[in-house]
Amino acid sequence: MKSGFIGIIGRPNVGKSTLLNAILGEKISITTDKPQTTRNSIRGIYTRDGGEETGCQMIFIDTPGIHKPRNKLGSYMTDMAVRTLKEVDVIVFIVDDICGPGDMHILEMLKQTATPSILAINKIDKLPPDRFRSIYEEYDAMGIFHSILGISALEGKNLRPLIETVESLLKEGPMYFPEDIVTDHPAKFLVSEIIREKTLLYLEEEVPHGIAVEIEGYQEKEDVTVIGAVIYCEKKSHKGIIIGKGGKKLKGISKGARMEIEGLLGTRVYLEIWVKVRENWRDSSFSISEFGYRKE
Repeated sequence: MKSGFIGIIGRPNVGKSTLLNAILGEKISITTDKPQTTRNSIRGIYTRDGGEETGCQMIFIDTPGIHKPRNKLGSYMTDMAVRTLKEVDVIVFIVDDICGPGDMHILEMLKQTATPSILAINKIDKLPPDRFRSIYEEYDAMGIFHSILGISALEGKNLRPLIETVESLLKEGPMYFPEDIVTDHPAKFLVSEIIREKTLLYLEEEVPHGIAVEIEGYQEKEDVTVIGAVIYCEKKSHKGIIIGKGGKKLKGISKGARMEIEGLLGTRVYLEIWVKVRENWRDSSFSISEFGYRKE
């Protein structure tokens, strides 16, 4: 049996979380069109049944986009992604265009690690053939990748060859998790991420990075799960934007989140969300830790 840990890295918004969800066939990592949506390392567990002889378990780690940090939260996110390079058995580096400054920063780190790397050129459904060829040839000339593949995480194209390439680089190892689970994150974490995703989708451009979600109450009853959550923002003006005129925006966030949480938990959900202000929390080590962004 083969097993191992695979780090998914790349610039913000290249499709890392979309790829993880597509590989698993289940949503465990939130996705939006806003950069830096992923803040924690999200572990997705892909198990191919085959017993001790031919089975395989891959633990994919979806990391925050590597970027130049502007606050303590950004530093935490980037540090976490960089640590992943040193702790995994295989690296999947995702790009969606020719090499830019952000990609070059990551490439310099890849050159300094002995961990085998695969380049996945994402969004091939949107790339003209000539453009794809230019991207492929530019990265291929660098000579640092074991394999280069074109994929579309959104449409599920060429995921099988990617998975098979990853498996070929793994060594014999134990089954780390039961074969019927797809993530080791607790339900409360996934619930908070769903609420944050819905908030990001509803908000204006100036607000998203300044929000955090904390689950204050979580009670499983016989026929309903009762959840109390708080959306924290950094400015009083942002609180008004999140709530919206007559509470309309917050109601939309709550409804969208509740419906998805019910699908996740398989039970009826009563969800109550409050909005509170905590100024400059992204530069507060205490707040960053309190909201669950901790170094493991």
